[in-house]
Amino acid sequence: MIRPQLPLNALRAFEASARHLSFTRAAVELCVTQAAVSHQVKSLEAQLNVTLFKRLPRGLMLTSEGETLLPVLRESFDRIAETLERLEGGHYREVLTVGAVGTFAVGWLLPRLADFQVKHPFIDLRLSTNNNRVDVAAEGLDYAIRFGAGAWHGIEALRLIEAPLSVLCVPEIARQLRSPADLLQQTLLRSYRTDEWPDWFAASGLSTHAAPPQSIMFDSSLAMMEAALQGAGVALAPPLMFARQLAAGAIEQPFAIHITTGSYWLTRLQSRAETAAMGVFKQWLLQITQG
Repeated sequence: MIRPQLPLNALRAFEASARHLSFTRAAVELCVTQAAVSHQVKSLEAQLNVTLFKRLPRGLMLTSEGETLLPVLRESFDRIAETLERLEGGHYREVLTVGAVGTFAVGWLLPRLADFQVKHPFIDLRLSTNNNRVDVAAEGLDYAIRFGAGAWHGIEALRLIEAPLSVLCVPEIARQLRSPADLLQQTLLRSYRTDEWPDWFAASGLSTHAAPPQSIMFDSSLAMMEAALQGAGVALAPPLMFARQLAAGAIEQPFAIHITTGSYWLTRLQSRAETAAMGVFKQWLLQITQG
């Protein structure tokens, strides 16, 4: 049974010694003497009635009891440090973890995050990107922004914005494209969704059955557009998410024809209760996407 009042200094001395496997290096980190660290660890061992280290001629080795205690202390100290960090400055900083498909994160969200930070400085936003394949539960996400039809099992989805797909390429290639048929002479850059280019050609009134063009497949629209920017081919991507590149003239949209294959959605587990930070982020995101 763990005693209710173990000395924090002794626990800290053990944790530092276990990380370094040295009382001397732990003493340097803690700004105390080596003798003080050794004494604290011995005191802890006596109180627990276990041996935490094997003392070797050149350093220390954890016993099985020490190996059991170390990860618990590490997690506890990390949680204490994180909580103190959130309380810094007299305000509690609430953590919000969001995963987003890379195209939306880079093309839409990142240019607007400064506004969110100014309006909500006490929310600690943690953003990760993905290629639209995400496991909200396994990754411990509060929200996931993903592309699709809005139907995912066990998921509550809130529609944010539609992003039709159109042809995008560098100006040098755009000058060669007078009609959709000219695309048959180009390398087509595509996502893992195999129906996108056929759907676009159908919308243009052109069939590709007789002469299917050469293509390269990507698992990320960001990687696909990077290839397009380097002149590797013609991409089918949402102009809305690459507005900066269009405005700068780095890429062009040679045809007005577009297709709609889905929307961007703000999703969360149905079993996940909405926190205050989640509610604030949702309202802010709805405001900037639906204005």
